[in-house]
Amino acid sequence: MTDRHHLLVHGGTFAAVGDGGDINGVRGGSSPDGLFVRDARHLSRWQLTLDGAVPEALTPVADGDTARCVLVPRGGRNEPPAYTVFREQAVAEGGFVEALRVTSNRPAPTTVRVAVTADADFTDQFELRSDYRTYAKTGVVRTRQVLDDGVEFGYQRGEWRSCTTVTSEPAPDGVEETGTGARRLVWTLELQPHGSAELSLRVAARPHGAAHEPDVPLSPAAANDQLLALEGEFTEGVPFPTGWPELAAACARGLSDLAALQVPAHSPDGEELRVPAAGVPWFLALLGRDALLTSLFALPYRPQLAAATLPALAATQATEVGAEAVSQPGKIVHEVRHGELAHFGQVPYGRYYGSVDATPLFLVLLGAYTEQTGDVSVARRLEANARAAIGWMLDHGGLTSRGYLVYRADGGGLANQNWKDSPGAICSADGSRPSGPVMAAGAQGYAYDALRRTAHLSRTVWDDEVYAALLEQAAGDLRDRFQRDFWMPEHSFPALALDGDGRHVDALASDAGHLLWSGLLDKEYGELVGRRLLEPDFFSGWGVRTLASGQAAYHPLSYHRGSVWPHDNALITLGLARYGLHDEARTVAHALVDAATAAGHRLPEVLAGYGRGTHSEPVPYPHACVRESRSAAAPLALLTAVGGA
Repeated sequence: MTDRHHLLVHGGTFAAVGDGGDINGVRGGSSPDGLFVRDARHLSRWQLTLDGAVPEALTPVADGDTARCVLVPRGGRNEPPAYTVFREQAVAEGGFVEALRVTSNRPAPTTVRVAVTADADFTDQFELRSDYRTYAKTGVVRTRQVLDDGVEFGYQRGEWRSCTTVTSEPAPDGVEETGTGARRLVWTLELQPHGSAELSLRVAARPHGAAHEPDVPLSPAAANDQLLALEGEFTEGVPFPTGWPELAAACARGLSDLAALQVPAHSPDGEELRVPAAGVPWFLALLGRDALLTSLFALPYRPQLAAATLPALAATQATEVGAEAVSQPGKIVHEVRHGELAHFGQVPYGRYYGSVDATPLFLVLLGAYTEQTGDVSVARRLEANARAAIGWMLDHGGLTSRGYLVYRADGGGLANQNWKDSPGAICSADGSRPSGPVMAAGAQGYAYDALRRTAHLSRTVWDDEVYAALLEQAAGDLRDRFQRDFWMPEHSFPALALDGDGRHVDALASDAGHLLWSGLLDKEYGELVGRRLLEPDFFSGWGVRTLASGQAAYHPLSYHRGSVWPHDNALITLGLARYGLHDEARTVAHALVDAATAAGHRLPEVLAGYGRGTHSEPVPYPHACVRESRSAAAPLALLTAVGGA
């Protein structure tokens, strides 16, 4: 990452630390630093000093599940460091743990004053984004209480209460005020000649609503063992391809990341679940579209993700119309947040429904899960939810009145509500934006697949032939309309969207590949689209660009107008294979695996759109999530599409 923050993730907790393991409380930038639990920063400052000075990183923190670095006091060539500090950090659910070992480099006794300055500002993550928004917070009370073995930071705003507890073994010699609200824990260590002394620090976060303080492991090694055990459960038994070791490594890395990205949720009956979070640092939360696509990619290998995601989304399905949350009966949630600003309604994302495609994808996953596993119990238990989702598609979603799923820009939330949800992402080739309601192409493919799969469930699980026939008729009509209204004969390619007047939004975009995955296009049209996506203006060598180059709207460093998204390409690869374009599918799969191999076998959220011919390494997108669930699951989709080829 460009600002040198290193991310440690475990479930609903993550920490971002600098090269030397410090947290400085930075605001803005591509990644905030701190310890975060349930959308709040529970450590905003964590700075180590030795004899009153910030040490130098001899070996900076490297990427990994544990942050390790080697530090020395600053000095010159003629005065070797008197001692060396070995620093190790890890996160666990709701906690952070650090081990310090100070080793003398001198043949005589040495005294070292070690200090850790800590603070917890409890800032909501939405306050840390670089969008220049401010949020009023009245009546806030902050407390700092010195403990026998540390300090506790408290935060209260009305009924909202949070705290962070910092403790150490051995206990600090003192806890000092700093004049800023932070507290400084200090130790005086007496080192024998070439001897060592160790300190262990634990941070326990108790966010609002937590029933009890988390059980923080005693050491980074213990925290790492917990995570390794979880990762082992995710990777065990998956048939990695023996003939393609790079794909096997990407699948293993992706499964390990998915293991770390599980956050708590509940079923409609209150059952505790673990579901895929979208990604870190900004989206360690349940996002409907992301969790559904992740679960679909992983379905042949880890069906338990789908078995948890479906009831979790059913539990948050909308039951009434709400303007601020963009909710309508039957609609599947887009985003679920647990932070202070969401709690007080200062952002709409507590339960936010600004997604046109999460609802059909919910039905696609329900049908695919039942077909893949043969387990009909989930489809039976969620029948009412599935019928409500179909009802939303036909009614509020627009299928009956407009013939397509439709969304309108939400002034308080998202302007675009398909997967390309950044402002300006849905555009014409010249970059102009559509006005009025938008009918995005990809969402129509999902709707078609949802209607067909739900018809199959109705016939085989719910024993409702009349409903099945109704849905099959609706799917067939949608397919006929789409190919008539969206197809651009001059390009032999579908439009990215239709505007409110039914005019083509004519940018050539990767969303057409999603139509292959959904099976919406006739075979002739599908083959034309599949081959077109592999032409040089679309295919960068690292994957298919979101927007073909050469158009005025194209920009290789735009979030959705020229970049390369691994999950987008995974859907395209599955679609190419579905239409029998196996050579093209293998080409895209090899490009993605090469990109993963260049980055330690991990696919980021998004890559820049620069071509492989002009730059021999994939160029990172500057604000990408480092760990993202859809990208983590993308290698599994490639394995499904092309096997070990």
